[in-house]
Amino acid sequence: MTDKTSFPLVFALWGAGLGAAAQYGKVSVIFDLLPEAYPEAGAALGFVVSLVGFIGILFGVAAGLLVARIRYRRALLAALWLGAAVSLTQALLPPLPWMMLSRVAEGLSHLAIVVAAPTLIAQISAPRHRGFTLTLWGTFFGVAFAVLAFAGRPLAMAWGLPALFAAHGLYMAGFALYLSARLRALPAEAAQPAFSLSGLLRDHGVIYRSASMAAPAAGWLFYTFSFVSVLTVLPPYLNPDLRNVIMGAMPLTSIAVSMTLGVALLRRLTAVQVVELGFALSALAVLWLWAQPGATLACLALAGAMGLIQGASFAAVPQLNDTATGQARANGAMAQMGNIGNTIGTPIMAAGLSIAGYTALPLLAGGAFALGLAAHLWLARLRGN
Repeated sequence: MTDKTSFPLVFALWGAGLGAAAQYGKVSVIFDLLPEAYPEAGAALGFVVSLVGFIGILFGVAAGLLVARIRYRRALLAALWLGAAVSLTQALLPPLPWMMLSRVAEGLSHLAIVVAAPTLIAQISAPRHRGFTLTLWGTFFGVAFAVLAFAGRPLAMAWGLPALFAAHGLYMAGFALYLSARLRALPAEAAQPAFSLSGLLRDHGVIYRSASMAAPAAGWLFYTFSFVSVLTVLPPYLNPDLRNVIMGAMPLTSIAVSMTLGVALLRRLTAVQVVELGFALSALAVLWLWAQPGATLACLALAGAMGLIQGASFAAVPQLNDTATGQARANGAMAQMGNIGNTIGTPIMAAGLSIAGYTALPLLAGGAFALGLAAHLWLARLRGN
């Protein structure tokens, strides 16, 4: 544990996280343009987006265990170089099977970064700064998607898909070069046991039986289920004149609340208590949306409440787990549960809307928030808090 925080290194690791988020987002923001490059692909193009998420579902916890064993710095740098090489290969617009294979490799790169980077941030942050630094880390997806929507899609539309992939590859290589020098100055990491399949299976059980390692992931499952699905299905129920403004403001509101009110609350409450407050306020905001469908203030209130969950969930990892190994395991579990939530949330929400109409949105989202709150309260009780 350190008494001094290296903020330039924290921001560099966050920058690496933006690159990891862009491994998802760069394809999402140009998905409607992909048929121009792969006109015969049809529905198979969906896998170009989803393969990264499926890798997270299958190997999220394994990534946490592997990253701990091969050392966080080594894993992060290898993942950045792999991500750079993959993006530069994608800039050649290879045949679809090779493009899909590249997305599998990108999924592995993504997992290693989202496990190693927050673990390193926790290790290089003084205890008094962890609330800020890990809340900052929690914004990486929202910020990356906003940048890609603002600059990445216009780049692809003006210069073609290869330009976006090449820019991302150069971005990843730049951070790999910078961090290669900066991370070398950190103290040596403790040795880890050798990796084995039996150890992997055993450690899965250790993680999900632990009320400390599993807690951030348990809440993250219900957060990601709701966040992505609500943003996906909400637009048709908004005032058409305000739709674009509201949809652009919601993720920005979430980030702003996370970095202001969220950081302030973390000075007075534990991270788990802030997450619990976020779930409770999110459930209340959903009730408001039920009473006033599409109300602008209700949408922004929901986004703000979810922002409390977003940042504090990452801050909870080092508060509940003292060692770097425990933090890596918890971050791996968060990656796994987050990918499950992202993957199942929108299909379940869409199915509910097709059966029950708008009522399904507050019922399913509100139910998820209630379950997230209940999970944290139950696990806190198991920890004796």
